[in-house]
Amino acid sequence: MLFAGQLVLRLVLPIWGLFAGFAFGAGLVAGFADERFLGTVLGWVLGVVFALIFAVLAYLFYAVAVVLAMAAFGFAIGAGFVVAIGIDWNWVAILVGVAVGAAFGLASVFANMPMIVLVLFSSVAGAVGVVGGLMLLVGSLNSSDFTQSAFAEAVEDGWGWYLTLVVLAVLGIVAQARQAAVMRQSVREVWYAESR
Repeated sequence: MLFAGQLVLRLVLPIWGLFAGFAFGAGLVAGFADERFLGTVLGWVLGVVFALIFAVLAYLFYAVAVVLAMAAFGFAIGAGFVVAIGIDWNWVAILVGVAVGAAFGLASVFANMPMIVLVLFSSVAGAVGVVGGLMLLVGSLNSSDFTQSAFAEAVEDGWGWYLTLVVLAVLGIVAQARQAAVMRQSVREVWYAESR
């Protein structure tokens, strides 16, 4: 993930698309039918249909996968916000989730974010994985309390861990940005050679 995450995520994103599509299809039925999530056969069927559609699109077009991932983030944020403020109407949470998800998806398209998102997310995730593994090895973190808050507290308590995390993330971003530039250059060379 740290140094080749953009390639790894191209394999992982179709799986993520599968789950996001399933949640979208099932949530859509739950919201409009005012039923509980996966409470009807139609919810399951529509969930499976959207899961397959999203997974195929994510596999064929990784940029679509990034847009779908951003839309899924937006959906989770919008729906989660509605639930967090105490509104218990499913249809409101679904509508707000869809609206925020659409906004996130459109923003990622217009900002041309697919490669940037892959590089940034995978570099940071790789750095967190490496630092977390090192902290487990040296005993700074126990596997029994390996939660996001415990990890964040342990990193904040030791400036060395924080520095290691930042340095690894930056190294990962630089390495993956160079890989992306080489891939773009080699694609251009192939196109130029084929056009001659």
